[in-house]
Amino acid sequence: MARYTGPVCRQCRREGLKLYLKGDRCYTEKCAVDKRSYPPGEHGTGRKKASEYALQLREKQKLRRTYGVLERQFERYFNMATRTRGMITGEALLQILESRLDSIVYRIGFASSRPEARQMVMHGHIAVNGRKVDIPSYLVKAGDVVEVREKSRELVPFRKALETAGERTIPEWLSLHEDGLTATVVNLPPREQIDIPVQEHMVVELYSR
Repeated sequence: MARYTGPVCRQCRREGLKLYLKGDRCYTEKCAVDKRSYPPGEHGTGRKKASEYALQLREKQKLRRTYGVLERQFERYFNMATRTRGMITGEALLQILESRLDSIVYRIGFASSRPEARQMVMHGHIAVNGRKVDIPSYLVKAGDVVEVREKSRELVPFRKALETAGERTIPEWLSLHEDGLTATVVNLPPREQIDIPVQEHMVVELYSR
């Protein structure tokens, strides 16, 4: 499966904000965005005023990099969003991205970052409705139950997640069970419950060119 393997801190610097791709490190003084708030590259400190197209492109790249999605897959998600009835295209796109299994695992608090959550899923540690799912892009639905598989619960990341279950902030659209390693997707999130700082309408405008 194709994925970005370069330095992730460079992505955050390019977008000018923390995408939280390195988990706990992003909350420390080692965070590259805090240390160097300008874009990477030799011309990073001398950028000219961005055009409308450039601003739209940055919003799209910000979404892609936050969720770890490559270009062709992102375009497929956008096409899915345009076909979603009863929703604004930009909001439907965000909802689709949030419903990816790796994003759900991250939101529940099993992982400290989406890349780590993606690895957990790919290694077969996660089950949906009692069945192992090792595809990070698997789209969950309202009512689905996401859990750590029984044989994986003694691994260090999940033991840590269990210890901090009472301290984790879980989105309203997810419900964490008492065991701390199982959650139910109550509903797919509306826009006001998605805390991604992006102007999704600009992404729609970019694809409408």
